[in-house]
This record gives sequence, structure tokens and C-alpha cells, in this order.
Amino acid sequence: MNNVDIDVPKWDVALANLAREEFQIKGADLTMADFTRLARDYTIRLDDIMMTMFEMVIAGEWQYNGEQKISRSTLNDLYINGRLHADDLNTFAGGWRPN
Repeated sequence: MNNVDIDVPKWDVALANLAREEFQIKGADLTMADFTRLARDYTIRLDDIMMTMFEMVIAGEWQYNGEQKISRSTLNDLYINGRLHADDLNTFAGGWRPN
């Protein structure tokens, strides 16, 4: 049996593609209102979308332009009991865009 290393993304690829497509359609930075609408329209948990967004910012795939800095420490502090909470996410009022 061959040992094959497989790169597994640290985020949900389908949600990443959804965010990128939404950015292309909108033609401007995405906001929490956009992510909230996507979660509602596609029956996806908002925290799942935002986990993907945070991971992509940390990896340098996307950027967040707002007062808060996003780092692994930021995500760890927000990730309580296996979930991100909407009230905590509301402080991220800046814009999100792919690099």
C-alpha cells in the first residue's frame, strides 16, 4: 500500500467557492450582512461560513479590512464549545475580499 500525502484544506471548499462567487457577483467586499443572507438563502449555518472565511484570511487566501485583526488566536478566542456565535461575529463589520 502506498503512502500518499493528501492536502486537506483547512476550510470548506464549497463554502469558499460560494463566497468567491458572491464576491464576483457583488463586485465589492462582502459583509456580515452578505454572509448572513447566504446562510439563510442556502440553509447553511453562519458559523460554518465564517469558520471558512476566518481560515482563508489566516491562510492569506482572503483579506479582512476592518478594525479587528484576524489571526489563529482571534479564531481560537471566538471558537467556544465547537461553534462561533453570531453575537461575537457582529463585531466584524469590515469587508472581506479574496487576495
